[in-house]
Amino acid sequence: MTSSVPVTMSATLAADQELERRRRAGERVLFLASGEIGLPVLPQLRERLSAAAGRNAYGPVSGDEELRAAAAGYWGRRGLRTDAADVVCGPGSKPLLFALLLAVGGGDVVVPVPSWVSYGAQARLAGCRPLPVATRPGEGGVPDPDVLREAVVAARAAGRDPRCVVVTVPDNPTGTVASGETVRRLAAVAAELDLVIISDEIYGDLVFDTRRPALSPALFAPERTVVTTGLTKNLALGGWRMGVARLPSGPLGGALRERLVGVASQVWSSTAAPVQAVAAYAFAEPPEVRAHVAACRRLHERVVREVAGLLTDAGARLAPVQATCYLYPDFEPLRESLRRVHGVRGAGELAALLGSRWGVGVLAGTAFGEPGHSLRLRLATSRLYGDTDAERWAALSAPDPLALPWIEASLQRIGHVLAELTGTAGRRP
Repeated sequence: MTSSVPVTMSATLAADQELERRRRAGERVLFLASGEIGLPVLPQLRERLSAAAGRNAYGPVSGDEELRAAAAGYWGRRGLRTDAADVVCGPGSKPLLFALLLAVGGGDVVVPVPSWVSYGAQARLAGCRPLPVATRPGEGGVPDPDVLREAVVAARAAGRDPRCVVVTVPDNPTGTVASGETVRRLAAVAAELDLVIISDEIYGDLVFDTRRPALSPALFAPERTVVTTGLTKNLALGGWRMGVARLPSGPLGGALRERLVGVASQVWSSTAAPVQAVAAYAFAEPPEVRAHVAACRRLHERVVREVAGLLTDAGARLAPVQATCYLYPDFEPLRESLRRVHGVRGAGELAALLGSRWGVGVLAGTAFGEPGHSLRLRLATSRLYGDTDAERWAALSAPDPLALPWIEASLQRIGHVLAELTGTAGRRP
């Protein structure tokens, strides 16, 4: 079989599979590469899934009316007034993002650098070309508006056809949140250049400071912004596959919706009906759901900040983590010692060393669009909360989750590995 577009395994999924293989072989491994949120399912969600098991019809392609209304209310409570008719659901936000690229209809896709591993890959699979644009320091997920303007103007002058820009608010891989001013300027540049904005807001409920939520580009450019989210990250339901997209009202939104629903009808037909029933309940945000999300957010913050301290104490540079369970340290200050002691010259070699010598799985920054010589890594703390549901529930409810033996042991191991890697004393949790 031949193909003009190389199809490679998602870096996060490939890393998870390799670490799981090594674990089953009896090796001691530490999962820090995963996008999996290792937390238990809220019992009320289980109950609703079971109660809806008899729903076996396809249903509307865009999603059940109850779900679309609940999603509209979810966005409305966040300042984005939404009509249920402008909501389309799908089997995860990842398929929705890919289908949206198809709905935009070709051209080039501006992606931030760094950015989630699938944006560029999906652009190529959709027959588009990714146009990488750097983000501002400490404001991951949103291309620098000034650099964006220059890049798009230059690309069009060279005969290319940028049509949309993908942003992540908050950001994976950096765990940071772009400022409101940067998002506002991004929206203005997109309007100036007639770019569709696709805003991936799957981590929106995991901003640590709830008094300062991440701001959506849809607040500033509602006529050209598509917003996607789902239940994978805030409620740890990755395996249930549920995502929703909010299309803008007006002519552009109408055209995008028609094409998006057309793509969906040919690819997935409809999202699993029992999962839609769960999602309608979750997006309505009853008290138990809000409380559970708040507990997850507190746990992520407590553990990710501790790992951040271990990294900076070891000499790595790290922007303050404001959301999610991700860290994106830069080992550039340690370049010379890493080269001299370990022969490491880039993030790929650094990630391979951590995996082979210490069994610590991380992702190299190159997976997120960084150049080969960079020394950035992406770490995730979401698999440190326990190996069983009992341990994970204990982590969610513990006054100090860092004192739990299994979390403490993982943190100590990270500290010891960093000390051996960098030749520093490190610090203990």
